[in-house]
Amino acid sequence: MAATSRLFTVLDDALLTLPEGPVTVMRPAADYDLSPLADRDIRIAHGFAPDANAFAQAGYAVSQDTAASPTMIVTVPRSKALARSMIAQACALGQVVIVDGQRTDGIDSLFKDVRAVLGDLPSLPKAKGRLFWFDATDKLADWAAPPPAVGDHGYYTTAGVFSDGAIDKGSALLAGALPAKLPARVADLGAGWGFLSQAVLQRDGVKSLDMIEAEALSLDCARLNVTDPRAVFHWGDALSFKPATKFDGIVMNPPFHTGSKGTPSLGQGFIAAAARMLAGHGKLWMVANRHLPYEAALREHFRNVEELPGDGAFKLFHATRPLKS
Repeated sequence: MAATSRLFTVLDDALLTLPEGPVTVMRPAADYDLSPLADRDIRIAHGFAPDANAFAQAGYAVSQDTAASPTMIVTVPRSKALARSMIAQACALGQVVIVDGQRTDGIDSLFKDVRAVLGDLPSLPKAKGRLFWFDATDKLADWAAPPPAVGDHGYYTTAGVFSDGAIDKGSALLAGALPAKLPARVADLGAGWGFLSQAVLQRDGVKSLDMIEAEALSLDCARLNVTDPRAVFHWGDALSFKPATKFDGIVMNPPFHTGSKGTPSLGQGFIAAAARMLAGHGKLWMVANRHLPYEAALREHFRNVEELPGDGAFKLFHATRPLKS
């Protein structure tokens, strides 16, 4: 892979010479090729727990905070607003800014936007993506995203979080379908910025709610939205999270995208994780896009699976008696 990456090519072909000193790589995917930087002090800045954990386990220095370095590498996320904000931050902290991403994540549109401000720039289009670079500048400072703010829906959100402009329709459907009384110890897997968790805390019977969310930006907003003392916040990967005590109930609207690709296996993994985290008497409430094939996974991991009334876009499930593998 190393010989085909865009970063390897621009450095190996001497298209770009990096300044001396450390390199900060912002939000790289777990499989991002860092081998061209093997002779550098590499700092990983990440807010997505699964990727952050992968780099930490590989021995890299990882932090949610972005460290200043002479070279700042921005790996483009799906959110354009977040990508623009990352570029502004890289400019404020570094000398040379490198932007690397896939076309499916909007790299070409981002390249166009930067050129509209800075003029023509060197770039390498390759492997269904593009890498471009420029000297840090304050001309992109206004791209920085503002701190979390309350939107028209009444909740704090920010650039880069799921459903930042409106309440997710699937979560709203599940919230309306929850029973009036819920079990005592509940978890929200993939809690996002807290809408579904708020609905859980409004039900009778709930004594504690563990909110498990992989995206730090979302969890920061959730802390502003959910101020109930029964809520506990966990930055972590729901697929590998291990509760101290198994839960009585779980609610979830599992994600089904990794990067720009739809991956039903991610939601299937959430189902398996929910079964693992639930006590024998535990109950699961779940919403999913109607086209996603989750029924087999639910039957594999739960003895009883009931489909609740949904709508044309979403289906709702209630599953009980988790099967232990």
